[in-house]
Amino acid sequence: MRYVTFVLIPPDGGLHPSDRRLAEDGDVTRTALHNINRLDDGTAVTLYQLDGTVERVDEILADCPEVLAYNVSATGDSVHAYIHFETNATVAGLLAVPQSHEIVLDTPIEYTPRGGLRMTVIGEEATIRETIATVPDDVRLKLEETGEYEPSARRLFDRLTTRQQETLRVAIEAGYYEVPRRATHADVAEELDRTGGTVGEHLRKIEAAVLTAIVP
Repeated sequence: MRYVTFVLIPPDGGLHPSDRRLAEDGDVTRTALHNINRLDDGTAVTLYQLDGTVERVDEILADCPEVLAYNVSATGDSVHAYIHFETNATVAGLLAVPQSHEIVLDTPIEYTPRGGLRMTVIGEEATIRETIATVPDDVRLKLEETGEYEPSARRLFDRLTTRQQETLRVAIEAGYYEVPRRATHADVAEELDRTGGTVGEHLRKIEAAVLTAIVP
């Protein structure tokens, strides 16, 4: 089983008019789509995660004629918006892709800082190639990563270099990340026959890679 991660770049900055309205508003930032489904009548429902205020998101959606119904709520530091909307050709074409091919779409789908959608699809290699070929012509795809599918923790570990993986394993086994901490850079360095400075640099790079990957 393979996975492919790519960034989908929609036309005109958004998948549909209300998506573009959210993208263009300076007080709202799209962070993720937790789900999007096509209904039997051709309309669709989706669940957005946004940065902003409930009031501002409500104002935007209330002014979108293609939005049939919506509900906006605050959850922790984020705003979640359930939206039932009329689809356009782009959305209809994209939603038809997984319905016609034996692939699984991993969620949530993350928005990039430039407004693209970072998504991962899982399936057989030949099927994924066929699937990508059926994406609507007005949508661009930028390949980011591909490989043998493993649970997300394994994929994250595989992003580290061999030396970083080795350093992280030894640090964990030595108790560097326990509370209270049972090992220092020097302890890990002694086990690896490296300097404490080198170990510290490796751990900082590991932490930066992991935290950047897990924070939406």
